[in-house]
Amino acid sequence: MKHYCRSSGNGLPTPVFSKKEIADAVQRLADQINRDYTGQKLCMVVVLKGAFIFAADLARRLEVPVEIDFVKLASYEGTETSGRVEIKKDVDTLMAGKSVLVVEEIVDTGITLNHLIRHLADKRPGSLRVCTLIDKRERRRVAVPVDYAGLICNSGFLVGYGLDYNECCRELEAIYEVADLSFCGGLDDNSM
Repeated sequence: MKHYCRSSGNGLPTPVFSKKEIADAVQRLADQINRDYTGQKLCMVVVLKGAFIFAADLARRLEVPVEIDFVKLASYEGTETSGRVEIKKDVDTLMAGKSVLVVEEIVDTGITLNHLIRHLADKRPGSLRVCTLIDKRERRRVAVPVDYAGLICNSGFLVGYGLDYNECCRELEAIYEVADLSFCGGLDDNSM
């Protein structure tokens, strides 16, 4: 496997969260959500692109009826948030009165999620909660509610299992901390 993440010393990348740790976290989250939404239909709002792998795995483990919609937001440039959030694709589903669960792969600064929560709240859902695979508190700049968090990570730039750096490494089954971004994918923006 040739990916360019922090090395374990033998040239192989060192995962921050293994495939098994991720699967266990997804199952724990599904169990919690199944308990909390028993007898209800759930509307999952999946944040593209990063959360699609997590959301697919989570949805397959849910025992409650699920409707799935997608939003796409832009706020990052490389590894840093620009502070400006733009909705590139809005939900198609009417949210009024529904039990809405935002599904994110990672909550970092909270800026993007805060914008999305305010946007969805204007659509008058019956309830609005947030589920994230990774709650990364190190760089939190805006307090946001995280109702369901699978894993806690306080540092590092992460790739894999949907998380990317300039569209690189989403396909990895584990989650890795990138130690040297110039090596991620072996390409920079000017090399294409």
